[in-house]
Amino acid sequence: MLESIFVELGPWNWIVLGFALLALEILVPGVFLLWIGIAALIIGANSLLMWDAAFWTWQVQVISFLALALVSAYVGNRVMGGRNTVSDQPLLNLRAEQLIGRTATLTEPIREGRGRIQLGDTLWRVSGPDLPPGTRVRVKAASDSELIVEAI
Repeated sequence: MLESIFVELGPWNWIVLGFALLALEILVPGVFLLWIGIAALIIGANSLLMWDAAFWTWQVQVISFLALALVSAYVGNRVMGGRNTVSDQPLLNLRAEQLIGRTATLTEPIREGRGRIQLGDTLWRVSGPDLPPGTRVRVKAASDSELIVEAI
């Protein structure tokens, strides 16, 4: 069945697949199907040129497409992902790191190195020296979702 589809459509099956993948790229954002669609179009163009060649069987075409899709996805990732621009807000998604340098009052005492403070509307786990509740502390570092504090 699969072989008959490839034989009936000829080289146009790759071109149709390529344009279908490019159309899906418009509907499904992510810039991933673009590179696979380009690979299908390249195989389609090669199929137009080499359709009568004895070695250009559908199995060779599929293997060539898979290899070219991997290569084009890798190259596309390097081209599109290589844009390491400096952000004007480098701590945008690093909430705990944004709190370094802020001061707060301990809501729970620090016992055995662990306690809690409230900053804004969030209660944060803190670690530091043992301190009684009500002590003013400064956040000096952040580790995962825990803040490291010192008394001021």
